[in-house]
Amino acid sequence: MSLLMEGIVNILHWDVLLFLTFGTLLGIIIGSLPGLTSTMGVALMLPLTFGMDAVTGILLLIGVYFGSVYGGSLTAILINTPGTPASAATVIDGYPLTQKGKAQKALTVSTLSCAIGGLVSVIVLILVAPQLANFALKFSAPESFALALFGLSIVSSIAGDSLVKGLMAGTLGLLIASIGLDPIGGFPRFTFGMSELSSGINFIPIMIGLFAASEAFKSMEDIFTENKVKVTIDKVKLKWLEFKGLIGTILRSAGIGTFTGMVPGAGADIAAFVAYNEAKRFAKNKEEFGKGDLRGVAAPEAAGNSVTGGAMIPLLTLGIPGDAVTAVLLGALMVQGLQPGPMLFESNGPIVYTLFVGMLLANVLLLVFGLLGIRLFTKVLLIPQTILTPLILMLCVVGAYSLGNNYFDIVVMFIAGVVGYFFKRFKIPASPVILGLILGPMLESNFRRALVMSQGDLSIFYTRPITVVLLVIAVITLFTPLFSKKLFKKS
Repeated sequence: MSLLMEGIVNILHWDVLLFLTFGTLLGIIIGSLPGLTSTMGVALMLPLTFGMDAVTGILLLIGVYFGSVYGGSLTAILINTPGTPASAATVIDGYPLTQKGKAQKALTVSTLSCAIGGLVSVIVLILVAPQLANFALKFSAPESFALALFGLSIVSSIAGDSLVKGLMAGTLGLLIASIGLDPIGGFPRFTFGMSELSSGINFIPIMIGLFAASEAFKSMEDIFTENKVKVTIDKVKLKWLEFKGLIGTILRSAGIGTFTGMVPGAGADIAAFVAYNEAKRFAKNKEEFGKGDLRGVAAPEAAGNSVTGGAMIPLLTLGIPGDAVTAVLLGALMVQGLQPGPMLFESNGPIVYTLFVGMLLANVLLLVFGLLGIRLFTKVLLIPQTILTPLILMLCVVGAYSLGNNYFDIVVMFIAGVVGYFFKRFKIPASPVILGLILGPMLESNFRRALVMSQGDLSIFYTRPITVVLLVIAVITLFTPLFSKKLFKKS
């Protein structure tokens, strides 16, 4: 408790508060721009922290990290354009709410869920970090494979009205993910002699194309036809009873996100889709999901932001980054002369607890900026389609190119945009494609590593308790929607 009080005193300096506030605001902006991920935002700001003291520099990066995870939901809800991979799950119910004129309500739920999820994860980090980190260490290749398979099984829940179409889309994502070098042997696959394909296809240009560019193409069709869509903004605020009904979903999703963040290699995108699936599983009226259900916004947002605190647990206690962003933060800590691990709490206790307090404050800042900015954010919907559509396409091009300053990514984005346009026409869900792209490499590489560990013996997958539990849950998750539909028809 004395260290926590010392952390509160340390953070009450104008320069620390200023840079934390600046980092959070900058993170929201970065997250809302398609293609600019949390990892990229933190990496871009890293050089600026070299001349700062440890607390100020690290909290600036943490502000960018937390803010960017939240920022991705803004464009996801308003213009069907996920700012970050994690917000691809928010699109499923967020954008339909906007189409119903409930953008303000959707953004309010997103802001509250993000803030609560982040606060829960940081509190868990403060209370039980070492114990949880030791459990995360038990995850090896078989457990990671089972976790990825569990993530893929969610396809059946986000497939929409047609399970077959959802499975086809998920399979397409897995096929695209297999392009590039073999993860174990290093042999080229499906590259057709093209050097651009040797390193695989980045899923972010495809995500931008499937969601953002396809929406722009559809808007262009509406502009040049008589199918003008008038956007309305319902100014009815979120009611207490509505929020009260979401509390259980938010807390459950925060737990899922915190746990997922602890597992090395699993990030906010996986947590968001898993939480969305669990929210739908626990719901009585499952048919409302995908059509604009507030729970479909609350779940992925709470889970995605709670990953931030969860990912810090193995980083600070064991020196193992939980995801790509914390890998950058690991370098930032070492540059500041801080060696993450068990001795960090012994030798630099006041600094660690100052960072904890800063994380709590960053989530409070998210809540304040988010709630104050909702009316401003929704003004985007009042921009005429003739102006907004070219702006979206411009952001798509900039976002795709900024990944690696590569024109090939722009080509991939436009191809994905055309495919996404036809997906909309034939009512094929795009989210399973992204799920397959994200989880495909994790699934394959860990499956192959597990077989190397066991020298080809498949028993490694059913003799390890955590693996067995995850595989059973994956099977249940995959087939539950199918059986529930059959039972619903019979009744």
